[in-house]
Amino acid sequence: MTEHKRRPVSIDHGSLTCEATKRHKTDVSLSTKERKEQVGERIVALQQLVSPFGKTDTASVLSEAVDYIKFLQDQVKSKCWVNASLAQTAPGVLYGVECSISPGYTNSENAGLVDSRTLESDTQALRSLKQSIDPNSISKFSFLDSWDFKIDPCESSGSHFLGILCTIPLDNSRSRVSVIDLDGIGYEGFLTPAIGNLTELTTINLSKNRFRGPIPETISNLRKLTRLIISENFFTGIPPIEIWRLGKLEFIDMSQNKLSGSIPRTLSGLRSLTHLSLSNNEFSGRIPDLTGLWQLATLELSGNQLSGIIPKLPINLRTLSLSRNFLSGHTSSIGKLQDLEELDLSDNRFSGVIQEILTLPRVIRLNISVNRFTVLEVVKFSGRATQLEVLDVHGNHLQGHLPVNLVTVENLRTINLGHNQFTGPIPAGYGEKVGESWKSLFLDYNYLVGRVPPQFSTEASRTQGSLANNCLSCPVNLPMCRGGQRPASECGGRNGQ
Repeated sequence: MTEHKRRPVSIDHGSLTCEATKRHKTDVSLSTKERKEQVGERIVALQQLVSPFGKTDTASVLSEAVDYIKFLQDQVKSKCWVNASLAQTAPGVLYGVECSISPGYTNSENAGLVDSRTLESDTQALRSLKQSIDPNSISKFSFLDSWDFKIDPCESSGSHFLGILCTIPLDNSRSRVSVIDLDGIGYEGFLTPAIGNLTELTTINLSKNRFRGPIPETISNLRKLTRLIISENFFTGIPPIEIWRLGKLEFIDMSQNKLSGSIPRTLSGLRSLTHLSLSNNEFSGRIPDLTGLWQLATLELSGNQLSGIIPKLPINLRTLSLSRNFLSGHTSSIGKLQDLEELDLSDNRFSGVIQEILTLPRVIRLNISVNRFTVLEVVKFSGRATQLEVLDVHGNHLQGHLPVNLVTVENLRTINLGHNQFTGPIPAGYGEKVGESWKSLFLDYNYLVGRVPPQFSTEASRTQGSLANNCLSCPVNLPMCRGGQRPASECGGRNGQ
């Protein structure tokens, strides 16, 4: 059986030339076992390649390596593309593709675009991006389906090359891709390292897709990047440290991935950053001092494995979300954030007194539920500026009587004081608020005693909430009393019993 002769196909990526060899079908169609054996032979060269995946056991490394190598093989097999960093990481033959660095430029597929205005390396990077996506996930009429490389990307119009914008120079220089904003329809694949060749990019938006694997280190080449949005994907590993040195970044959203590692101190050098969301990942360690982020308005770190105390924070924050971590200590430092409008510290290990954060003049929604606070002190708000509409402190260890001054918070609409250890009667002022400005009131799972204020009987039908599982004299026909009260054995010795 004769083997096909080698037929080199050349393509330039600055100074990179690849020579692809078409091998016999029986060699290309390797079984999974044979493919894993080949990966095993090259495991030393591939260590740097697979380390961003965070895998340690051999089976996981091999499985992820096979997927990633198949992705790279698809790139080079048909178009003869390879990234320079890959050539350094795993030099030599990779599944029948021989790579060498040499000068030159040939692009047979784009030979018809003699008058192309788009810089060739940008066109090739876009081509590589599309090739890195599983064709089965590119649905008809989607943005990527419109990428027809018989047409100049930056000269196209109408229904071609949807999701990109270009800068068109006034002189005769080449057009450059400045924005990639893909539709979020579930594209599956890896993010090609060739993304780093699009050095004029200011915006990347890949959200709501199924990209997996590491964020390529070549993203550090994008010195003009201002917006990086890769949320709701399956990216893994530690983000390249160079990302936190891209000084023009204004907006970062990496939420809802599987990213890990610590949040680096170098992040504080992003002086232009206004929005940072790393929520719902696997970041761990302490939150670094972020006071250097003078313009930061939104900080979202919820749903990670962060620990320690709250550090010094940028004074101009408007939204702060740290829920579902392992943070502890007191929250007094947050009382200095006078512009804060939304605060979520729920499901952590904070303790002590809830006081200063209640006096923040602009806070609208405050959620500090499921922590270890023991005291709720509410000052009298009459004549004091406050915008507070939602207060949720359920699931703490709060003791004592219900705070009477809560009725002086003028804009308050939703209150949840349930699942604590409050005792004593329900203040009469609460009855005056029920059915008027208070639209939701939860006092369930405490040890409240006595009779329910009469307004609850006539007005509570307009107020959502619950008084269940207390020690109250609560009429069974009252909607808020549904669920019953605690047995007498749990209420013995309480006031009013």
